Amino acid sequence: MAVSESGLRRRASPSLGEIVRQWGRIGVVGFGGPPAHIALLRELCVERRRWISAKQFEDGIAATNLLPGPASTQLAIFAAWRVRGALGAVVGGLCFIVPGLVLIIGLAALFLGSPPDWVRGAGAGAGAAVAAVAVHAGRSLIGPAWRRVAGDGKWRFVGYAVLGAASAATVGPWLVLVLLGCGVVDVGWMRLRRRGLDGLASILPVPLVVAATAAGGGMAALAWVAFKVGALSYGGGFVIIPLMQADAVESYEWMTDAEFLNAVALGQVTPGPVVHTVAVVGYAAAGIPGALLASAVAFGPSFLFVLLGAERFDRLLANIDVRSFFDGAGPAAMGAILGSAIPLALALEYGWQVAVLVAASALLFLARRGVVLTLLAAGAAGIGAVLLGAPVG
Repeated sequence: MAVSESGLRRRASPSLGEIVRQWGRIGVVGFGGPPAHIALLRELCVERRRWISAKQFEDGIAATNLLPGPASTQLAIFAAWRVRGALGAVVGGLCFIVPGLVLIIGLAALFLGSPPDWVRGAGAGAGAAVAAVAVHAGRSLIGPAWRRVAGDGKWRFVGYAVLGAASAATVGPWLVLVLLGCGVVDVGWMRLRRRGLDGLASILPVPLVVAATAAGGGMAALAWVAFKVGALSYGGGFVIIPLMQADAVESYEWMTDAEFLNAVALGQVTPGPVVHTVAVVGYAAAGIPGALLASAVAFGPSFLFVLLGAERFDRLLANIDVRSFFDGAGPAAMGAILGSAIPLALALEYGWQVAVLVAASALLFLARRGVVLTLLAAGAAGIGAVLLGAPVG
């Protein structure tokens, strides 16, 4: 018998304890990034408990993909909001985030402290594979997105993607301006086509408020880097890499290239959102307080977007300008993910790491193995290389 959406809502009234258990479980077992998180949330909320209708869940996916920041985190918060309101959203979101956050802070203390050689070898091996993982992530996003583009939108897609790739490889911390700029340009282009010059004039000046980079570093600079990750990133979790790398390694010297590669690898092999990588950067900058600050700033916007905007998601999905903005910023972010592979590969210090990168590329693209398995294999290769006398760190 079919069940109405109102029937679903009346029947589905989980306690906060149930939210803690179920969203916490997903936070613990959610290896594999957004596809795994979406599958786990769908299985829980739509198929097994029937707390949310399939249409509501699909609308949540569509809306969170139009928002900046970590989409799967926002979907977890949105699903909890659907079944238990604002308090459920906060509790569910925290339970989804915290398990991986605790684990990655512990690993950051291990890898960024004075670890034994085999641990450094594991980090160097996994870090060597990160450039291949970036290409894999970018390609997996660009393929489906390209197939959805029609007509003359294809040349704009290519232009934005090329600009994003070039910017990720060159301008570093200013990439966020390129992403926002591509979005604004596409809004202007589509308005010009629909309304002529009057439509174009209506978006000028565009209210883009971008904070100045804190030249002196410290907590203010860390908060700004984390804010870029949480509120100004488009195109999936992996776009955080080009947004953070130049700041963390070059501008503020919080960590070395090798340590940044470790941070990215840790963000991939731990459960929960890839954005947990920002906690490792925060730990390198200011220990546990820095890790907690960076995480709070990076994930805070996701809670605000859902708590303040979930009831308006239908209007968001119908807004032509919002879609146009993402049609510009999205391809630029995907190109940036691909472009980030260049500085990531250039950061490798040893010849044996290049061999690991080649092997990891073969695992991902030829053998079609998963990202987590590839990084673990690369880490094991790094341990073996060190035990055989290869140099490390």
